[in-house]
Amino acid sequence: MVDWAPVILGLVLFILLSPGLVFQVPGNHHNIEFGSFTTNGKAILVHTLLFFGIFTILMLAVGVHIYMG
Repeated sequence: MVDWAPVILGLVLFILLSPGLVFQVPGNHHNIEFGSFTTNGKAILVHTLLFFGIFTILMLAVGVHIYMG
């Protein structure tokens, strides 16, 4: 059996935490912007840290596993 949790969680978090797609922290004009479809260097750094933190917590602390086949 193969554990698909890292692949699926990574994909979902990547889509949800892409700066400017759903939200952006910090925004170009406000602290938080929703659906702006633009980004900046600070937002990329913040969203990278959020992705790494959430992914690490889910994989190591919570121990999410998805087995298929």
